Amino acid sequence: MIEIREDLILIETNQTGYYLGRRGNLWETLHYGSKIRPDRLALMAKIDSGYGTDVVYKEEMNKDSLLHLALDLSPLHKGDYRRTALDVTLPNGSKVCDWDFISAEIFEDSHSSEILPFAHGAKQHLVMTYEGTAGIKLELIYSIFPDSDTIARKMILKNGGADTLIINRALSYQLDLPNTGYQLSTFSGAWARERHEVVCDLQVGTYAFGSRTGESSHYCNPFFMMYPPSATEEQGKVYGFNLLYSGNHLGQVEVGPYQKLRVMAGIQPDDFAWHLETGQSFETPEALLTFSTSGKNGLSQNCHQFVKNHIIPKFWAKKERPVLLNNWEATYFDFNERKLLTLAKAAKKVGIELFVLDDGWFGQRNSDTEGLGDYHVNLKKLPSGLDGLANKIKKLGLDFGIWVEPEMVSFKSKLYDEHPDWVLSSPEVTPSLGRNQLVLDFCRLDVQDYIIGQLDKLLSSSQISYVKWDMNRHLSDVYSSAIVHQSECHHRWMLGLYRVLNAVMSKHPDILFEGCSNGGNRFDLGMLCYFPQIWTSDNTDVYERMKIQTGTSYGYPQTVMSCHVSDVPNHQTLRSSPLDSRFDVASFGILGYELDLTKLSQADCKILQKQIAFYKENRHLLQFGHFYRLVSPFEKAEQCRWLVTDEQKEQAILLDAIGRFQPNQENLPVQVPYLNPDQVYDFQNRQESLDIRQFGSLINTSLPVKLNHQGLAVHIMADYYRMALEQESYQVYGDLLAEAGVTLKQNFTATGFSDQTRLMPDYGARLYTIRAKIGGKGL
Repeated sequence: MIEIREDLILIETNQTGYYLGRRGNLWETLHYGSKIRPDRLALMAKIDSGYGTDVVYKEEMNKDSLLHLALDLSPLHKGDYRRTALDVTLPNGSKVCDWDFISAEIFEDSHSSEILPFAHGAKQHLVMTYEGTAGIKLELIYSIFPDSDTIARKMILKNGGADTLIINRALSYQLDLPNTGYQLSTFSGAWARERHEVVCDLQVGTYAFGSRTGESSHYCNPFFMMYPPSATEEQGKVYGFNLLYSGNHLGQVEVGPYQKLRVMAGIQPDDFAWHLETGQSFETPEALLTFSTSGKNGLSQNCHQFVKNHIIPKFWAKKERPVLLNNWEATYFDFNERKLLTLAKAAKKVGIELFVLDDGWFGQRNSDTEGLGDYHVNLKKLPSGLDGLANKIKKLGLDFGIWVEPEMVSFKSKLYDEHPDWVLSSPEVTPSLGRNQLVLDFCRLDVQDYIIGQLDKLLSSSQISYVKWDMNRHLSDVYSSAIVHQSECHHRWMLGLYRVLNAVMSKHPDILFEGCSNGGNRFDLGMLCYFPQIWTSDNTDVYERMKIQTGTSYGYPQTVMSCHVSDVPNHQTLRSSPLDSRFDVASFGILGYELDLTKLSQADCKILQKQIAFYKENRHLLQFGHFYRLVSPFEKAEQCRWLVTDEQKEQAILLDAIGRFQPNQENLPVQVPYLNPDQVYDFQNRQESLDIRQFGSLINTSLPVKLNHQGLAVHIMADYYRMALEQESYQVYGDLLAEAGVTLKQNFTATGFSDQTRLMPDYGARLYTIRAKIGGKGL
């Protein structure tokens, strides 16, 4: 609900409130957090005597200095010495710009963008209009999403003057809060270790983070959190912030000298300056603000509901996603139609539903040094073409998907030979390569149209139900011959990409698109407006995925995380882990497999069949249920626990996973909150198994004859037999699970073993199903 009073504006969601009070020609942020009954005089800053070095903003505003006020809009060079969201160079070269408030209006209809991705389904919009120096007009737009306690913020700057303006910085919002000793969580990393949580205490000074790579990047995700040190996963006040943008971005928190804290985010101002001609407008990306008093999990619930209800394309928002097999790690570039069909037949046998052909199906693409940009099928590998292969895959009972990388081109390609001017490249400078490829210039309309046409032709030519859209390098040599002002290149390139995405997806809304960029290099809300799911990371190692998926879960639901089971030793870490553990972690998301099924033993194939059957039985819960972190691997380095529940708290699945096994530790009870305390639940583990070779020479302590544990006999036995692990089953109340917890069977300690022993080797895991007892409540 949005309400405008004479000197007070209320912007409220179900549980939160954002309150603005009139202060002369500006508006002061009185409070953002829990919903309250606001009183302007009680909440406004009191500056009756002034401070020693203050600059008084306006004579009619008495002793007011902007440095002491909480402001959504702050005039530059008028006494507020903190960094501000807006920095504009006027036609006379001055940056001194003052603002006068004109009006505040409420709109019920859509306030969507024509050029940028946006959240759909807002209940109301508040538009606050200001007039500035030299004919500038500014709209601050607030959109509310009550069901997820989220407020969207953006600004639109209009040049109503006679001359060109230069926008040096235009962030999506500026939020000032009282400084109460917050901590800051950002989610940084690199290729194959995306979105690890990094926590720091906020002291006086400026904390800036973001990306300059041309993408939202794996170096620092646009999502971040802020909270007092006492906040936990279950309790405490937590603020969350995110951005609907996929390019260079900046997040910034500044702790000022007078106990005020300023939070801002938006387009990265480094290497950015936008020339705004007379009559033109500039629109910032939408930014998201949310708040919870229920700890980090409470905040994540806000973020998850927002993504599910207001970001994911409506066609896919509630559709269950198929279990897929991607051929990449099974074949890399070395495949032909026969090999692919053999893989597909093996996939069908274990229950997989979608076969995905990855890189190498087009042009002269036999390595990553050639072929990108060409869309003709390589008939040496696929003599019946994509359509022929797709038809054969469909006859096997599988859907068919492909991989594309539309934003890139190889030196060795027909496209580059014909259009060398179609790449980002500065005159008289040899362009730098990334993964042996160059970036197409999406500032150019002809390049955009070419890609739209090629993809439309490709997707209309075959029975393709899924597309993995990849981007395997950062931007460099950022120069476009199609534009005058090169300081606009990064943002214009991103606008070009959004135009391509919108055109392709609108023509093929029933195709499931998955985003990818060197793994999780472009995992952001902007991409999720087009891609219902994103490849979370190229790293499928179970231990790393515990951390990557945990970090991702703070701002994004498992609904959008693509997670694969791969072979061991893992191709990114050379680490080995149990096959069942790899599934347990990957099941908390969109499940896929990425290994050569034709090389698996009979025993492993049976395990995969059981895994996929379990996943299908629980697919809706695992993909769309409410996700909670019970133990974070960033707080306890060798432990990870996740929980997913249905809306009614009648079904739940618990993951208990470890990193390196620590011997001779007594088991602590496993507590499971977020359930109905008065409900009786059946609590039991999914039946899992272990490769007997895991025991090494210990196998001889339980056999009547001695065997060479590295010999042929043991390997043959392991191909057909897996040792069943412990079973646990309890009927307990929800209050027992939450308050006391279940004590699980004793871990293996090397002093004995039986069917009552819980074997959890390094990187081991278990899944526990928790289901409400039929017949209601009571034992």
